[in-house]
Amino acid sequence: MGSVSPLTFTVLRDTKPEDTTLPAFVVSTTRGFLPRQDPITKLPAEFDILESILSRMPLKTADGSPGLLQAGTLGETVLIELPDLTWAVNKYADNLPLQNALYRDYSFLASAYLLEPCHERYMKGEEYGLGRQTLPTMLSLPIARCAELAGFKPFMEYAGSYALFNYRLEDPKRGLEYDNLRLIRAFENGLDPKSSEAGFVLVHIDMVQNSGPLVEGVVLALDACAASDRGAFNDGMDKVATAMIKVNKVMETMWGKSKPSDYNSFRTFIFGITSQSMFPHGVVYEGVSEEPLSFRGESGANDSMIPLCDNLLQITMPDTPLTNILQDFRSYRPGNHREFLEYVKDRSLQVALKSYALQDASSSALYILAMNQVRDFRWRHWCFTREYILKKTSHPTATGGSPIVTWLPNQLQAVIQGMVDVYEANGKKLGEEVDAVMEQTIRQREMLSKEVEKYCKERNVGSN
Repeated sequence: MGSVSPLTFTVLRDTKPEDTTLPAFVVSTTRGFLPRQDPITKLPAEFDILESILSRMPLKTADGSPGLLQAGTLGETVLIELPDLTWAVNKYADNLPLQNALYRDYSFLASAYLLEPCHERYMKGEEYGLGRQTLPTMLSLPIARCAELAGFKPFMEYAGSYALFNYRLEDPKRGLEYDNLRLIRAFENGLDPKSSEAGFVLVHIDMVQNSGPLVEGVVLALDACAASDRGAFNDGMDKVATAMIKVNKVMETMWGKSKPSDYNSFRTFIFGITSQSMFPHGVVYEGVSEEPLSFRGESGANDSMIPLCDNLLQITMPDTPLTNILQDFRSYRPGNHREFLEYVKDRSLQVALKSYALQDASSSALYILAMNQVRDFRWRHWCFTREYILKKTSHPTATGGSPIVTWLPNQLQAVIQGMVDVYEANGKKLGEEVDAVMEQTIRQREMLSKEVEKYCKERNVGSN
């Protein structure tokens, strides 16, 4: 496993899939930010009752019949049937991938338990109202323990639970082909691979399977910059841009695989506690803390690919409360991912990567083209937010607790400004491809400003 220093970080090539002493998530050049091995789908027998409740939980179960959430009986089922299995969690304390699977399953159940009343109100056309304000011991104690062992906060996260550790392969021989991916857990109808909930999650997995070459390009660019090897540096930057082009192409498939009109039917269950009206005073974790606890909800902002690019390219974010939220999101990632991102940030500054890139026209062009893929990703994310959320609901915060209108534009505008600065510093002489990119970028900046102003006025919120 990697250790952080100003000089080195170990990125795996052999992911050691049989090693149960390593965490499930360790950065590699082969699987990138995906788990080292495909997620565990079968829990030990001690957790059969947990498995039973989870299989009955979704609004529509695997066999198509209505589940506990559809009947509004999940909460009472948990209180009646589920014992405190912390002892069983501790029995397998040395098996870290299994602890990740337990964390996934307990966090799914905890989110559904807390937000079940909100979903019932939403489906009646009402406001979300209050969620359950207390997590009972049979949920709070085991989720706190397995989250501690797996290296997460005791609430649903993007990588360790909802998305990246929540898939199985229908046919192991076919590998990570999109049509071969299935969800392990779901809230609405995600066990049907053609459903919008499945599409929403599986497209994210499909994107992240391109993160291995991205990691490889980042490491190559940093090492080449340190060695003043211009050719290798340019190769590294090209790998970064190429990997992100593939990510963005996969991202575009979301439109056909997860309908905007369906998103809010399962979105309720991925809200967090922090900055949400459903939990105005936090949630009491019985037996864990006498004071209410608060955690951000599942969010694509927890993904590590774009922060990796931000840190490599030294993209400067404005000093605003919105950027403070971005900083907070960094703690909602697997520990090894967090360490790697910090290493890349420190190493990029140490070797003066941005300055090195701007000393050469070809490197400057590649630098802008890499930034352009970050811009493209954030622009697509904004378009999804606009169509899936802003046009469908008036709830003012995203699932992670950030302001729904202004937060993404905060980062997007920063990337655009960074591109403009580099372009102008080179006298706007970086070739026709860069010229075309910058023309589109400037148009997009104007369009974004108008859209943000429009939604701020409609919702009576400030633009900062």
